[in-house]
Amino acid sequence: MTKSVLFSDCSVPAIGQGTWYMGEESSKRAQEVAALQAGLEQGLKLIDTAEMYAEGGAEEVVGEALRGRRDSAFLVSKVYPWNAGVVDAAEACERSLRRLQTDYLDLYLLHWRGNVPLEETITAMEKLQQAGKIRRWGVSNFDSSDLSELLAEEGGAACTANQVLYHLASRGIEYDLLPECQQQAITVMAYCPLAQAGRLRHDLMTHPVLNDIAQQKSITVAQLLLAWVIRKEGVIAIPKASTVQHVTENAAATAITLDSEELAQINQAFPPPNRKMPLDIV
Repeated sequence: MTKSVLFSDCSVPAIGQGTWYMGEESSKRAQEVAALQAGLEQGLKLIDTAEMYAEGGAEEVVGEALRGRRDSAFLVSKVYPWNAGVVDAAEACERSLRRLQTDYLDLYLLHWRGNVPLEETITAMEKLQQAGKIRRWGVSNFDSSDLSELLAEEGGAACTANQVLYHLASRGIEYDLLPECQQQAITVMAYCPLAQAGRLRHDLMTHPVLNDIAQQKSITVAQLLLAWVIRKEGVIAIPKASTVQHVTENAAATAITLDSEELAQINQAFPPPNRKMPLDIV
């Protein structure tokens, strides 16, 4: 059974498609478009992008992938913090919509907290909603203290998502931020759910405990890591997959469940946090 997450008023599969680093090389464009389209065909309807990614280039790739398929996608983009004022947000959103070749976003996120007051960003998001440009809004890279400030502002409770770094080697949000989001019915979107490329990802992919469990379940370690991230309610993983093969593997991970014994083994190898930790950001 494919695991889904309730996103305020609609349900989406618990694994989506990330686009960070897409749109940076024209030679890869056709492959990236094909991967996103394959993901949609396999039910991975949430596509996450941002005006920051390749300075709009990733949004252009997504726009091309969505031609004739917009209704089958749950489209998310993010605004730079310095564009999060009322006037600038309206203009930034219009630019994103043009690149994405659509007239609305399903979800618009503040990419990280900047100098624009939260109350002004809330007003900006409300105006975009009223204009029909966005269906929902949320934030990204907000720690528990930031989230508390946001929720204390008038209109802040309308925040539907918080996109944060979360993977097996970075479990800090489990101590306070994740429980708070669950309590407030704020969807947690886990970016870099396989860890960012480099030493950390290599250590995860080659870890003997993870390899043993994956082998026993006849799955890949990457699929195991994705299944682990989405094991909790209200969490959606957004791995980047720029090939059709990776997308197919990711889609299959929505049906993988881990039993209590497997989770205990993983916890022993990668212990959960026992104190408040600063939010990891990449």
